[in-house]
Amino acid sequence: MPKRRVDRSLTGAALLFAALGDPTRLTLLRQLSDGGPASISALAAKQSMTRQGVTKHLHVLAGAGSIDGNRQGREQMWAVNPQRLAEGSQHLDVIAAGWEEALARFKKLVEE
Repeated sequence: MPKRRVDRSLTGAALLFAALGDPTRLTLLRQLSDGGPASISALAAKQSMTRQGVTKHLHVLAGAGSIDGNRQGREQMWAVNPQRLAEGSQHLDVIAAGWEEALARFKKLVEE
């Protein structure tokens, strides 16, 4: 049986959702969403982990494209990538629409 190719956007979405599946990373993303760009030091000050631990989580989020980092002087500043999160939201919208259609079909079947 030939291997099925997976749509690249689905691979990217899976990577994004895997990164967001960790409570610490989700907390860091929320901090950046609520407070705007921040340094590793500022983010670590609000976590119960080392700067190295926070850095590791930030790199996973960056690898998934949900945040971007850039150097400002001696510090690495991190910010949310809203476009990437919007892409993730679009995938969830497609899934939700599929469920709505399935529930509508089920309701119709039950009512008949």
